[in-house]
Amino acid sequence: MPTIYDYEPIVGKDVINELELLASKLTNVSVQHINSTSVGGGVAEILMRMVPLLKELGINTSWDVIKGGEKFFEVTKKMHNALHGQKVSFSQDEIDLFIQTNEMNSREMDLRGDIMFIHDPQPIGLVSKRELIGHKWIWRCHIDFSHPDPFTWDFLKKYIEKYDVSVFSAPAFARDLKIPQVLISPSIDPLSDKNKDLPKEVIDSVLDRFKIDKNRPIVTQISRFDYLKDPKGVIQVFQKVRKYIDCQLVLAGGGATDDPEGAKVFAEVQEIAANDPDIFLLLLPPGSDIEINALQRASSVVLQKSLREGFGLTVAEALWKSKPVIASAVGGIPLQIANKYSGLLTHTIEGTAFALKQLLQNPAYGLKLGANGKEHIRKNFLITRHLRDYMLLFLSLEHKGDDVVFL
Repeated sequence: MPTIYDYEPIVGKDVINELELLASKLTNVSVQHINSTSVGGGVAEILMRMVPLLKELGINTSWDVIKGGEKFFEVTKKMHNALHGQKVSFSQDEIDLFIQTNEMNSREMDLRGDIMFIHDPQPIGLVSKRELIGHKWIWRCHIDFSHPDPFTWDFLKKYIEKYDVSVFSAPAFARDLKIPQVLISPSIDPLSDKNKDLPKEVIDSVLDRFKIDKNRPIVTQISRFDYLKDPKGVIQVFQKVRKYIDCQLVLAGGGATDDPEGAKVFAEVQEIAANDPDIFLLLLPPGSDIEINALQRASSVVLQKSLREGFGLTVAEALWKSKPVIASAVGGIPLQIANKYSGLLTHTIEGTAFALKQLLQNPAYGLKLGANGKEHIRKNFLITRHLRDYMLLFLSLEHKGDDVVFL
């Protein structure tokens, strides 16, 4: 595991010094992160890297996961889809199950942090314990809140407004709330297995294992198999482009324990891609970071054709590897891509196919976009910036009401 000083060659000594200064003001504060899964998805991935670094900086930080049965996660998946704008209806039994599961977790979990940091809707109801135990409470939303279903939003809003502060990933997700809202974008870890430099022989060995031809252009989307990541749309884009350019498509991703739809989506995509030797569907197990890294680095172009997106860390990952990226202009993706400068933003299948043909036919343009994209990520979306933002948020809660905090 990298230490905080291993990031100095990437971000500079001043950044590391500032992190140490901020952490020195938080040595007497404990922070407890709680989410719904320890494996799969961007939240778990970020916490896996962030919690050890906060500990190294001297902040008493822990990470716990709620318990829930299959039916509970089916309900929270429906909530996830509803918050992304899908029309979803809930039975009273489903609402009761959500409330009861949160109440059970609030009774059984050791809610011990001076700052309780709750991630996403699944554990949002833990805040009901606040009146009894006190503490400062943060609710962190990692999903696209730009067009939430009104019923689902009204239901969750009653919980959100019990927190001290809410945190969103992009300005478009801000809502009408009685509590303060903070914008903190997610980040990638440049030294993780998923993002560190890889020798050519490692990249080639991964391609060989999956029988991908390294001598023909490779188009890749790395995502969970989720309707909102639009894997079917990606295949349509590929099929349009392949009429003119000989290329291959890789759709690769894993699952998450709190996402019961993944297997169904994968089966549907398998059916569509059946018998096409140029489409590679890779259902990767947890811990496949080297494989994902290699696939992105081997790609000619990386896609992220999401229909809704909280942030889209796979965009930042690909840009960090200097890859030309074509992505949907949704959620937090436009924060990462300035169109025609650090990548290409699209809105339709036809537009994505046009952009893909353009980049495959003009590799020099893709190289320029990739170089600009990497520098944009270095300045704005690395884990060191994320650590700084979180520590400033913690300090603001510890000095609530102060106009100025002297460091």
